[in-house]
Amino acid sequence: MSEPLFWLGLSILLVATSLTAVLVAAIPALQEVARAARSAEKFFDTLSRELPPTLDAIRMTSLEITDLTDDVSEGVKSASGVVKQVDQSFNNAKQQAQNLQVGTRSLFVGVKAAWKTLTHPKSSKRSGDRLSVNQKGVLSSRSKKAIRQYKPYRNQDIYNDANSWDSNNTEDWQDEE
Repeated sequence: MSEPLFWLGLSILLVATSLTAVLVAAIPALQEVARAARSAEKFFDTLSRELPPTLDAIRMTSLEITDLTDDVSEGVKSASGVVKQVDQSFNNAKQQAQNLQVGTRSLFVGVKAAWKTLTHPKSSKRSGDRLSVNQKGVLSSRSKKAIRQYKPYRNQDIYNDANSWDSNNTEDWQDEE
């Protein structure tokens, strides 16, 4: 056992056998690494060809979405303006209807008063002259009642009281004959 050459040869043989075993085991792994490298190379080639047009398409889609958003925003503003105009038109129509209602009621009251004036002849007891200062104190109770009944019609607020327009109080207008 003291021969160093023997031990050197035996060591070299064991190292060679170990290297051979490692190489035999590493060959399939190296082949797989080579296939993965080729596949990665193909992938990167495809990516370099396809990525720029895809990015351009994404950018264009983003711009189109922005344009559509602006169009929708303008549409909403336009619709809001139309709604405001319609609301203003309704308010104007309501105001005109109220004015027409007041005018119609005023006309109705005027026509009613004119009709009653025309259909009821003047009493012969009435004189067309005004009472003198001396005669004012001697008004009959009937005359005082007629004056009291006439006063509400001189008031301008009568046009706001719709109930009085529709009432058919002919006794206010009739004279005792």
